[in-house]
Amino acid sequence: MTITEPRACVIGHPIAHSRSPMIHGYWLKELGLSGQYGREDVAPVDFSAFIGSLREKGYVGCNVTLPHKEAAFRLVERATERAKQLQVVNTLWFEGDTLCGDNTDIEGFLSNLDDQAPQWSHSLDKAVVLGAGGAAASIIAGLKERGAREIVLINRTLERAEIMAKRFGPTIKPMDWSGASDALDRCSIVVNTTSLGMKGQPALDIDLEKLPPTALVTDIVYVPLETGLLRQARERGNPVADGLGMLLHQAVPGFEHWFGQRPTVTAALRALIEADLTGVRS
Repeated sequence: MTITEPRACVIGHPIAHSRSPMIHGYWLKELGLSGQYGREDVAPVDFSAFIGSLREKGYVGCNVTLPHKEAAFRLVERATERAKQLQVVNTLWFEGDTLCGDNTDIEGFLSNLDDQAPQWSHSLDKAVVLGAGGAAASIIAGLKERGAREIVLINRTLERAEIMAKRFGPTIKPMDWSGASDALDRCSIVVNTTSLGMKGQPALDIDLEKLPPTALVTDIVYVPLETGLLRQARERGNPVADGLGMLLHQAVPGFEHWFGQRPTVTAALRALIEADLTGVRS
């Protein structure tokens, strides 16, 4: 296939809900670049073959989302240090004939907080992370990069938190959900990495009474933009950061690899995605 302009896509199963085409389409238009970005619904059984024919299909790279991120790591020929640490890849591109992979969720998480709560990490000490699923690994890695001295990892299944703690070292303190409220004492930041509070999911039930008034509260959920956790924190005066910025900022490195210019997350882009999210099931 002759490529007349750079083409990229997001691969998942299902994938129709993805806002990535809207984000990258906005940047292509804003920067006046020639290029395309679409969606590809690929079942797990077909994923390896699809990636093997990525160039043949005319793609210069892609984003990878659920349930393919771990499989993507196993298929790349060269991975960044962040991707190696997590053994998860969400962004693929070619350098010559070499398929490269990165995990940009860490950058998305950190850049979002830098944007919404500047200087949040200057006094970072104790962090509390809710949930021990795949998203939690990226959050923990980001918090460790910024120098968190202690990370309390709280999960309904303690064994899963213990497994992740062993992976990241002695600064991670696993705890079951019964101790969540008490763990907030003296913490600098609380991060919800679970789906609790997401539209259509049960509420996140946690008492913030012991949370210091200066502690930042953030949620990777972005539908709704203000989750119950963020509302509770805002009403008691804590600084908050919603999860939409993480989605936007994690998209930046891939766009730069595929289309040659580094885009910026602007208020106009955020407003566009917010408008699309309003009243739309994700």
